[in-house]
Amino acid sequence: MGQMFILGHDRRTRPLLQVSDPSGRATSYGNNIQEMWDQEKKHLLVMDKLQLQHRIRPTILTEVAKVAGFGLGAVTALMGKEAAMACTEAVETVIGEHYDDQLVEMESLPHDHPSVPLLKEVVKEFRDDELEHLDTAVENFSQQAPAHALLSSVIGAGCKVAIELCKRM
Repeated sequence: MGQMFILGHDRRTRPLLQVSDPSGRATSYGNNIQEMWDQEKKHLLVMDKLQLQHRIRPTILTEVAKVAGFGLGAVTALMGKEAAMACTEAVETVIGEHYDDQLVEMESLPHDHPSVPLLKEVVKEFRDDELEHLDTAVENFSQQAPAHALLSSVIGAGCKVAIELCKRM
Protein backbone atom coordinates (compact mmCIF):
# COMPACT_ATOMS: atom_id res chain seq x y z
CA MET A 1 0.00 0.00 0.00
CA GLY A 2 2.88 2.36 0.70
CA GLN A 3 4.11 1.77 -2.84
CA MET A 4 0.73 2.65 -4.37
CA PHE A 5 0.42 5.70 -2.15
CA ILE A 6 3.81 7.11 -3.12
CA LEU A 7 3.92 6.11 -6.76
CA GLY A 8 0.27 6.74 -7.57
CA HIS A 9 -0.53 9.97 -5.75
CA ASP A 10 2.36 12.20 -6.75
CA ARG A 11 2.31 13.28 -10.37
CA ARG A 12 6.12 13.39 -10.33
CA THR A 13 6.37 9.71 -9.37
CA ARG A 14 3.20 8.40 -11.04
CA PRO A 15 5.21 7.64 -14.21
CA LEU A 16 7.16 5.12 -12.15
CA LEU A 17 4.04 2.96 -12.25
CA GLN A 18 4.67 2.52 -15.95
CA VAL A 19 7.84 0.81 -17.06
CA SER A 20 9.11 -0.60 -20.28
CA ASP A 21 10.53 -4.01 -20.95
CA PRO A 22 13.93 -4.30 -22.65
CA SER A 23 12.27 -3.94 -26.08
CA GLY A 24 10.64 -0.63 -25.09
CA ARG A 25 7.08 -1.93 -24.73
CA ALA A 26 5.09 -0.61 -21.79
CA THR A 27 4.42 -3.10 -19.02
CA SER A 28 1.67 -3.07 -16.42
CA TYR A 29 3.75 -2.38 -13.32
CA GLY A 30 1.06 -0.21 -11.73
CA ASN A 31 -1.62 -2.80 -12.44
CA ASN A 32 0.62 -5.46 -10.91
CA ILE A 33 0.99 -3.45 -7.71
CA GLN A 34 -2.78 -2.91 -7.53
CA GLU A 35 -3.47 -6.61 -8.16
CA MET A 36 -0.99 -7.61 -5.44
CA TRP A 37 -2.57 -5.13 -3.03
CA ASP A 38 -6.06 -6.47 -3.82
CA GLN A 39 -4.87 -10.01 -3.05
CA GLU A 40 -3.26 -8.83 0.19
CA LYS A 41 -6.54 -7.21 1.25
CA LYS A 42 -8.29 -10.54 0.59
CA HIS A 43 -5.68 -12.38 2.66
CA LEU A 44 -6.17 -9.96 5.57
CA LEU A 45 -9.96 -10.25 5.39
CA VAL A 46 -9.89 -14.07 5.37
CA MET A 47 -7.32 -14.31 8.15
CA ASP A 48 -9.27 -11.83 10.29
CA LYS A 49 -12.42 -13.93 9.82
CA LEU A 50 -10.53 -17.12 10.72
CA GLN A 51 -9.18 -15.47 13.87
CA LEU A 52 -12.71 -14.55 14.95
CA GLN A 53 -14.15 -17.92 14.00
CA HIS A 54 -11.53 -19.83 15.98
CA ARG A 55 -11.28 -17.30 18.80
CA ILE A 56 -7.60 -16.59 18.19
CA ARG A 57 -6.32 -13.39 19.73
CA PRO A 58 -4.43 -11.25 17.20
CA THR A 59 -0.95 -10.04 17.98
CA ILE A 60 -0.73 -6.81 19.91
CA LEU A 61 1.70 -5.68 17.21
CA THR A 62 -0.94 -5.56 14.45
CA GLU A 63 -1.00 -1.77 14.17
CA VAL A 64 2.80 -1.56 14.39
CA ALA A 65 3.08 -4.10 11.56
CA LYS A 66 0.63 -2.10 9.40
CA VAL A 67 2.58 1.12 9.89
CA ALA A 68 5.93 -0.62 9.32
CA GLY A 69 4.66 -2.30 6.14
CA PHE A 70 3.28 0.96 4.79
CA GLY A 71 6.51 2.75 5.64
CA LEU A 72 8.70 0.10 4.07
CA GLY A 73 6.68 0.20 0.86
CA ALA A 74 6.70 3.99 0.78
CA VAL A 75 10.43 4.34 1.44
CA THR A 76 11.42 1.79 -1.16
CA ALA A 77 9.00 3.37 -3.67
CA LEU A 78 10.73 6.71 -3.09
CA MET A 79 13.99 4.96 -3.95
CA GLY A 80 12.54 3.96 -7.34
CA LYS A 81 10.52 1.23 -8.99
CA GLU A 82 13.34 -1.32 -8.87
CA ALA A 83 13.80 -0.80 -5.13
CA ALA A 84 10.04 -1.10 -4.62
CA MET A 85 10.11 -4.41 -6.47
CA ALA A 86 13.20 -5.53 -4.53
CA CYS A 87 11.21 -4.87 -1.36
CA THR A 88 8.34 -6.97 -2.71
CA GLU A 89 10.76 -9.75 -3.69
CA ALA A 90 12.35 -9.84 -0.22
CA VAL A 91 9.06 -9.69 1.69
CA GLU A 92 7.35 -12.33 -0.44
CA THR A 93 10.32 -14.68 -0.15
CA VAL A 94 10.09 -14.58 3.65
CA ILE A 95 6.29 -14.81 3.68
CA GLY A 96 6.37 -17.78 1.29
CA GLU A 97 8.81 -19.54 3.62
CA HIS A 98 6.61 -18.68 6.61
CA TYR A 99 3.56 -20.21 4.92
CA ASP A 100 5.61 -23.33 4.13
CA ASP A 101 6.61 -23.57 7.79
CA GLN A 102 2.96 -23.25 8.82
CA LEU A 103 1.97 -26.05 6.44
CA VAL A 104 4.58 -28.32 8.04
CA GLU A 105 3.28 -27.43 11.53
CA MET A 106 -0.28 -28.21 10.41
CA GLU A 107 0.70 -31.83 9.80
CA SER A 108 0.57 -32.32 13.57
CA LEU A 109 -3.04 -31.10 13.79
CA PRO A 110 -5.84 -33.66 14.05
CA HIS A 111 -6.84 -34.65 10.53
CA ASP A 112 -10.43 -35.36 11.51
CA HIS A 113 -11.22 -31.76 12.50
CA PRO A 114 -13.35 -30.21 9.71
CA SER A 115 -11.41 -26.91 9.72
CA VAL A 116 -7.95 -28.41 9.21
CA PRO A 117 -8.24 -29.34 5.50
CA LEU A 118 -9.83 -25.98 4.72
CA LEU A 119 -7.15 -24.09 6.62
CA LYS A 120 -4.42 -25.98 4.77
CA GLU A 121 -6.00 -25.07 1.43
CA VAL A 122 -6.26 -21.41 2.42
CA VAL A 123 -2.60 -21.31 3.48
CA LYS A 124 -1.52 -23.05 0.26
CA GLU A 125 -3.52 -20.59 -1.84
CA PHE A 126 -2.11 -17.59 -0.01
CA ARG A 127 1.44 -18.96 -0.21
CA ASP A 128 1.03 -19.42 -3.95
CA ASP A 129 -0.25 -15.84 -4.26
CA GLU A 130 2.81 -14.58 -2.39
CA LEU A 131 5.16 -16.57 -4.60
CA GLU A 132 3.39 -15.13 -7.64
CA HIS A 133 4.07 -11.66 -6.22
CA LEU A 134 7.72 -12.62 -5.87
CA ASP A 135 7.80 -13.68 -9.54
CA THR A 136 6.12 -10.41 -10.53
CA ALA A 137 8.76 -8.45 -8.64
CA VAL A 138 11.59 -10.27 -10.41
CA GLU A 139 9.87 -9.79 -13.79
CA ASN A 140 9.69 -6.07 -12.99
CA PHE A 141 13.41 -5.66 -12.49
CA SER A 142 13.72 -6.04 -8.71
CA GLN A 143 17.22 -7.37 -9.10
CA GLN A 144 18.31 -4.17 -10.85
CA ALA A 145 17.73 -2.14 -7.68
CA PRO A 146 20.78 -0.33 -6.36
CA ALA A 147 22.46 -2.47 -3.69
CA HIS A 148 19.90 -5.22 -4.35
CA ALA A 149 21.62 -7.85 -2.21
CA LEU A 150 21.98 -5.51 0.77
CA LEU A 151 18.43 -4.16 0.42
CA SER A 152 16.97 -7.66 0.14
CA SER A 153 18.99 -8.96 3.08
CA VAL A 154 17.99 -6.12 5.38
CA ILE A 155 14.31 -6.29 4.42
CA GLY A 156 14.23 -10.08 4.65
CA ALA A 157 15.87 -10.07 8.08
CA GLY A 158 13.43 -7.40 9.26
CA CYS A 159 10.50 -9.51 8.07
CA LYS A 160 11.80 -12.57 9.90
CA VAL A 161 12.19 -10.58 13.12
CA ALA A 162 8.68 -9.14 12.71
CA ILE A 163 7.17 -12.60 12.22
CA GLU A 164 8.90 -13.95 15.32
CA LEU A 165 7.84 -10.97 17.42
CA CYS A 166 4.23 -11.27 16.24
CA LYS A 167 4.19 -14.98 17.03
CA ARG A 168 5.29 -14.24 20.60
CA MET A 169 3.06 -11.24 21.31
